[in-house]
Amino acid sequence: MRNSRKAGFVYGVAMLFDSGSKSLTEAYSAMSGTKSVLMSGDMADLFVKQAKQYADSRPNYPPHLFTFIASKTPSHQLAWDVGTGSGQAAQSLAEIYEKVIGTDSSEKQLELAAKLPNVRYEHTPSPMSTWDLQHKVGPEGSVDLVTVAQALHWFDLPTFYEQVKWVLKKPHGVIAAWCYNVPRVSPSVDSVFDEFYAVELTPYWDPARLLVENNYRSIEFPFEAVEGAQHTGPFEFVTEREMGLEDYLTYIRSGSAYQTAKEKGVELLREDVVHRFKSAWGEDEHGSHFKIATFPVYLRIGKVGHAST
Repeated sequence: MRNSRKAGFVYGVAMLFDSGSKSLTEAYSAMSGTKSVLMSGDMADLFVKQAKQYADSRPNYPPHLFTFIASKTPSHQLAWDVGTGSGQAAQSLAEIYEKVIGTDSSEKQLELAAKLPNVRYEHTPSPMSTWDLQHKVGPEGSVDLVTVAQALHWFDLPTFYEQVKWVLKKPHGVIAAWCYNVPRVSPSVDSVFDEFYAVELTPYWDPARLLVENNYRSIEFPFEAVEGAQHTGPFEFVTEREMGLEDYLTYIRSGSAYQTAKEKGVELLREDVVHRFKSAWGEDEHGSHFKIATFPVYLRIGKVGHAST
C-alpha cells in the first residue's frame, strides 16, 4: 500500500564542488541582522507555527549520508545534532553513535521527535551559553561529531563555530552540515514550481536562503578536510520521497517564505496557482497520482584539527 509520507531513497556521493566562489556570509549577516547561535526569534517563531507541516512533508536524509559522515569520526561515542527539529537526523545518528543529543530552540518541533533510548532531546536557549553547552551537551573536548541538518544558514556562524571547536574532540572531531535544495518531480511540475518560486516565493525568503541556493558552497566553514578528502565540500547526495499533490503543496506551505507571506496577509497558494499545479501533476502511465520527488543534498564536512577557541 502506498504511503505518501514514507520516503524512498537513492543515494551516493555524486559530485565534488570547488569552494572558491565569494562568500555570501557577510552579505547575509548585513541583510538579516541575526545574532543568535541558532536563529532569530522571528525566524524561530515561523518554524514553531509550521512544526507539524514541516515534520510531515520534509524528506528524510539518505542512509549513505550518515555512513559516510560516521566513517570520518574515529570513535562513535557522542554526536550532537544542533537544530534537531523533529529529530530526523538524530534518529539516523542513533543507529551508529552510542549516544546522541539533539538540541533545538523550538519546543514544538521537539514534541514531534521520535523517542529513542540513546537519544536525548534538549530545549535550549538562543543563544546558548558555555554553561548551557557544558550541562546540556558535554564538557570541552567530549563530542565526536556535530551535525547541522538544513539549519546552518540561520546561525550566527562565528559564535557557533567557537562552541563547536570547544566541544569537539581534538584533532579528529568532525562537524558535518548539509542542506537540500528544491525538489525535482517532472518537467511539467518543475516548470510551474520554478515560475512560482521566482515570482511568488522569492520576495519572502530571508537573505539566509542565498546560502542554500548556493548549495553551501560559499558558507563560512573554517575547518580542515577530513581524512581521504581534498576539501570540505560540498559533496552531493540525493534523497527521494514519494509524494501526492497534497503532500507537495504541504511541503511548500511548510517553508519559511510561505509562512512569512502568510504573516503579512498574503496567500501565495491562491486558487489559480493550485489549479496550475493540479494540471501539471496529472497521473503517471499507471494512473497513479503519486510521484517521486528528488531532493539534492549538499554536505560540508570538516575536522576540528588543533584549533583553539
